Amino acid sequence: MRDGARGGPRARVAVVLLLAVSMALGAGCQRGGALVGQPAPDFSLSDLSGRTIRLANLRGRVVFLNLWATWCEPCRAEMPAMQALYARLRGPDFEMLAVSADQEGRAVVQSFVADLGLAFPVLPDPDLQVAHRYRVTGYPETFVIDRNGRIVAHEIGPREWDAPESVAAFRRLIERGEWTGL
Repeated sequence: MRDGARGGPRARVAVVLLLAVSMALGAGCQRGGALVGQPAPDFSLSDLSGRTIRLANLRGRVVFLNLWATWCEPCRAEMPAMQALYARLRGPDFEMLAVSADQEGRAVVQSFVADLGLAFPVLPDPDLQVAHRYRVTGYPETFVIDRNGRIVAHEIGPREWDAPESVAAFRRLIERGEWTGL
């Protein structure tokens, strides 16, 4: 594959630059955190098995929404902690969605998921529709959405999602509807 082809290093840089420019020019130049307190923008994507997942259909659950890419080392670093959090909280009150910005195709994402043994839903988004709606400026970025469909937190960069204080924060949100932060 030549360098400028879909998925090459120059293409990745172009995607990141295009995303940054579109974020700066669009919707009032709002930065990370600007969506906190707002209704989560709806979207519909297919997971790796072809099942369509629509965010609006998850209302009533706490949703952990992570935007990432296979070529992002900080994303790779936080995935085991995400898997551990998912294993602890998975159920009718909690859902985790990992939206991949990869443009190289589903096979690249499927290979990454298999290598890391990830069990949570992974949603390829090669057109970056979710990244645009959520005004993402880099990867990884995570949005915590309460049962009412409102964004209660926006975290930029990797986190130890399975740390005791993180698990406790999610349990409070699930059980009492209170988000006290990480």
